[in-house]
Amino acid sequence: MLGIRCAGLVKRYGDVVAVAGLDLAVELGECFGLLGPNGAGKTTTIEILEGLTSPDAGEVEVLGVPWADREGAGGRALQERLGIQLQETQLADKLTVEETVRLFASLYRRSHSVDEVLRLVDLEDKRRSWVSKLSGGQKQRLSVACALVSQPELLFLDEPTTGLDPHSRRELWEVIGRFRKAGGTVLLTTHYMEEAERLCDRVAIMDHGRVIALGSPPSLVATLGAEHVVEFALADGAAAGLFTADLAALPGVRAVRTGPERTALTVTEVHRTVPALLALLERRGAALSLLTTHHATLEDVFVSLTGRQLRDA
Repeated sequence: MLGIRCAGLVKRYGDVVAVAGLDLAVELGECFGLLGPNGAGKTTTIEILEGLTSPDAGEVEVLGVPWADREGAGGRALQERLGIQLQETQLADKLTVEETVRLFASLYRRSHSVDEVLRLVDLEDKRRSWVSKLSGGQKQRLSVACALVSQPELLFLDEPTTGLDPHSRRELWEVIGRFRKAGGTVLLTTHYMEEAERLCDRVAIMDHGRVIALGSPPSLVATLGAEHVVEFALADGAAAGLFTADLAALPGVRAVRTGPERTALTVTEVHRTVPALLALLERRGAALSLLTTHHATLEDVFVSLTGRQLRDA
């Protein structure tokens, strides 16, 4: 049995095709990530898989149960096995943390105790605090607590760390990690590449409602053919693309991507490429306004596939 299976998933809003024939399979016990820019179809896809939105075409099975049967007793039983954290969750400001968790627990036939779920999300010291007094990170952990209270087998998280500072983001990662260690399955959407690389066993990169790449983060990065990226820009808006052939011939360069603001070189040996690049620019009389290097990431995979930055797409 799979955690999630969907085939030929389609969703339209008027003339806009939000999801265009999507096929996915999520194994039990894995953390699977949907990555992509805003408008790629991630949230629409996860809402269909959660049963909140009906597709225009396609089949969906969650924990072996077809969503077409979700209106019956089997659908109610399935909902008890799911935990859902929406992209935006509005909780009652004047309830305490403990009261909020107790309210959500009352909706299920079985649930964690309040003490258990607060311990899971590390909010024990905030149990008597009003929701309105919590920080952004604490509110997100409380939202996840409400999703975990029913002892779910499958947890849906829609951009769970958007807007959080790095410390709060890492705290939430630890909550997700504890759920995984207990045998849970996770489907999350995110546009943070570090988050996907840290949490996910496999990821599907989406663009325009379709999956354009699928695999483990290391395997997708490996498709670039090199471990490093060198990015540079020229002063006075000069176009590096005028000598793309020379850039491609530099030692260690596997690929050249030119853009309106900067040029990116996918390289195998930074220590050889950078000196050769500086020497080439000097011969050409070109001055640098920017020079950076970094290990190749899923962001670079997206750019290589689409020619656009993931965060800016």
